[in-house]
Amino acid sequence: MTTTPRTAHRPAPALAWLVLLASAVLEAVWATALGLSDGFSRPLPTLVFAVAATLSMAGLGLAVRRIPLGTAYAVWVGIGAALTVGWAMATGVEPASPLKLLFIAAIVGCAAGLKLLPAGEAAAPE
Repeated sequence: MTTTPRTAHRPAPALAWLVLLASAVLEAVWATALGLSDGFSRPLPTLVFAVAATLSMAGLGLAVRRIPLGTAYAVWVGIGAALTVGWAMATGVEPASPLKLLFIAAIVGCAAGLKLLPAGEAAAPE
């Protein structure tokens, strides 16, 4: 009797990108909560950090089943960092400037560019 090898569930490409973006948002949440936790001495921000970090990492892990690791990680870090800085500027924690906004827009643009590139075998020359 022959059996087929068991394969891990791979989300559809569009779903993988949605999971990756949600994970990047959660990265910004945990980074902000980390700053508010005062060295993990404040219970609520510490709890938000722990939950958001766990969900963010789990989402990244799911996304890399379909999206190449380097691309997924670059998008995850870039979008998460841009959102973290954007939130800090919006709440007055960090000053905003035209150049800072330009560079954040460039990070987001580069992440979007990675999404637009063909992936896997479609990108390989024939």
